[in-house]
Amino acid sequence: MESTLSHSSAALASDEPAILHRRLLRGLRDAGGRLKMADSLGTRLSGRQLLTRILAARLVLQRVLRPDERRVGVLLPPTAGGAIVNAALALMGRVAVNLNYTASQSILDICMERAGLDHVISSPAFLSRVSLDVVSRMLDAASLRQQLSLGQKIRAWTEANLLPLSQLERQLGLNRISPNDALTIIFTSGSTGDPKGVVLSVENVGSNVRAITDLLHLSPADTALGVLPFFHSYGYTTALWVPLTLEPAVVYHTNPLDAKVVGRLAREFHATVLMATPTFLRTYIRRTDPDDFSSLEVVFGAAEKLTAEVTDAFEKKFGVRPREAYGATELSPLVAANVPPSRHVPGRPADAREGTVGKPILGCRARVTDREGNEELPLGKEGLLWIRGPNVMQGYLDRPDLTAEVIKDGWYCTGDIARLDSDGFITITGRQSRFSKIGGEMVPHMLVEAAVNDALGAADGELVAVVTAVPHPTKGERLVVLHVQEIPDISFVCRQLADRGLPNLWIPAVDSFSMIDQLPLLGSGKLDLRQLNEIARERFGAS
Repeated sequence: MESTLSHSSAALASDEPAILHRRLLRGLRDAGGRLKMADSLGTRLSGRQLLTRILAARLVLQRVLRPDERRVGVLLPPTAGGAIVNAALALMGRVAVNLNYTASQSILDICMERAGLDHVISSPAFLSRVSLDVVSRMLDAASLRQQLSLGQKIRAWTEANLLPLSQLERQLGLNRISPNDALTIIFTSGSTGDPKGVVLSVENVGSNVRAITDLLHLSPADTALGVLPFFHSYGYTTALWVPLTLEPAVVYHTNPLDAKVVGRLAREFHATVLMATPTFLRTYIRRTDPDDFSSLEVVFGAAEKLTAEVTDAFEKKFGVRPREAYGATELSPLVAANVPPSRHVPGRPADAREGTVGKPILGCRARVTDREGNEELPLGKEGLLWIRGPNVMQGYLDRPDLTAEVIKDGWYCTGDIARLDSDGFITITGRQSRFSKIGGEMVPHMLVEAAVNDALGAADGELVAVVTAVPHPTKGERLVVLHVQEIPDISFVCRQLADRGLPNLWIPAVDSFSMIDQLPLLGSGKLDLRQLNEIARERFGAS
């Protein structure tokens, strides 16, 4: 059955061309002298100062980049500088390609090659810190700033402060930017294979921004903690475009796992909004002072499963309960969210339900089909989740074949297993790539994994063991467990799994456990499934 959200607002209509760019100009000018953007490097900018910086950066980049250079690489952590570069490129009608600085050099090279990048805006000091090289493509962000002439500074200040908005829009050529133009290319994490370039349009990201307005009713009293990298779609939309175009301020820090600094910034700027992953929330539970997060009202844990342990522990320590949201890079990324009680509008239907990932966002529809994607299933039945709406990507860069595999008649196949209830809430029950077919039966890795971690006494939803599979000559596949904690008696753990009621077929054999130094993770804190499979095949081979 399909689930849909019926309420929409004429004020949020998407037929206005270049709505994101216009919102940026209006939003920053309206913010005036109010603090709009800060970072842990000491930058503090009001709305007008930020707009001046963005327009100045645009003037410099216009001189440095070739007129026909459509795509420009950005390799910077979340800082005011990184946000300014992204905004300036957008106002020029260029496509920003934020590159993943937690990836290996070989993956980075593939991404730069595939996007056809001539230039990557970065900083030599940052590159040396992350041990990456962008060779001859490098544009040093700091030296670009030094190239700004006095005349350009005066022009940018005048444009930001004095020019009527309609004239400024004309001068910037915003009428030439269409909602269907590409805004960014984000490379998927490569957790399940080769990184793919996801092309997101102005309208894709704009529709997400409108949905966030509709869900959270953000105001000038809000300040968001910007800890998510811009190379991740979750960070690109929520930590970059939401503060650029809506009323909240944002304060950036370069490392989301730096719990002490994140806490200090939250306290100093009275942060009210934190968009994070459960992995980052776990770090804050362990290492951040309770008082640091006392002003938080809206906390989201997304990009991976938010467990009850993390939710309970975070609420116990900081007094605010994290909510689960759900998305995918290919969906700009937001699909569904649970609205925190502090933002619920009285009179609206229930918009949060624990254990679910919430209801589809504004303009978005969900449906569930059988695993083959042929037949739609009734409410309450578990199957493959498909999403349709203005947030569905334009496609994978130069890969119409791969695009056609996941988008059918405008519906995007998420690859997640889910069910819908009669109120429209979505419950994710697993990932298609995290199932094994053993003896003809579908075995969910995540359920087995949860039971193994439980048996090993893992606290707080922490992973000390992960489950994957390797090929098997007679059964098709064989479950294997990679663990970072010493297990003195593996057969005892297997017996515990049986005692918990796991079917025999789901219980890994005693010789299917192997200890590793650390779990392979992506920059977002998610498990690196591709590397996991490689380790498993190295350890166990195709038995």
